Amino acid sequence: MTVKNNDAKHWIEKLQLRPHPKGGYFRQTYRSDVMIAREASTAIYFLLEGENFSAFHRLRSDELWHFYAGSPLVVEVIDPPGLRSTILLGNGAGAGQVFQAVVGAGCWFASHVADWKGWALVGCTVAPGFDFGDFEMAKRAELVNTYPQHREIIVKLTRGLSGFASVV
Repeated sequence: MTVKNNDAKHWIEKLQLRPHPKGGYFRQTYRSDVMIAREASTAIYFLLEGENFSAFHRLRSDELWHFYAGSPLVVEVIDPPGLRSTILLGNGAGAGQVFQAVVGAGCWFASHVADWKGWALVGCTVAPGFDFGDFEMAKRAELVNTYPQHREIIVKLTRGLSGFASVV
């Protein structure tokens, strides 16, 4: 069977991805057996397609992103002091795209496919291992109040959810 490079459904089925609460699809591919009060590291496949996006959220740990296939992926980052940066994951080095990038612990970040009609397959690695107790979904009003200079991107990449309990 020939696989078209723009067939997100193929990758969702092939990699057995399921919906992620922040948007997109994922499947954990690695969870370390080494425990340091929990797993030392975890890794997931993560796929976004079309107008689906990963809403602003933050983690207690650094998250390393890896590009695998599809369209470039835009990762919007707001650090704690309020500096906004954009990471472009992809395989077009000449266009400023990178294969890997790190989002620092405590930074708010969201992502979407650069071509809102395309799809992107990436991976995310977190150490110590990902735990929903270390995950906080942004509350739109609070994030806009804290970073009013980034209101437009915050409104675009949040769902107006009340968010998860936070330990961040």
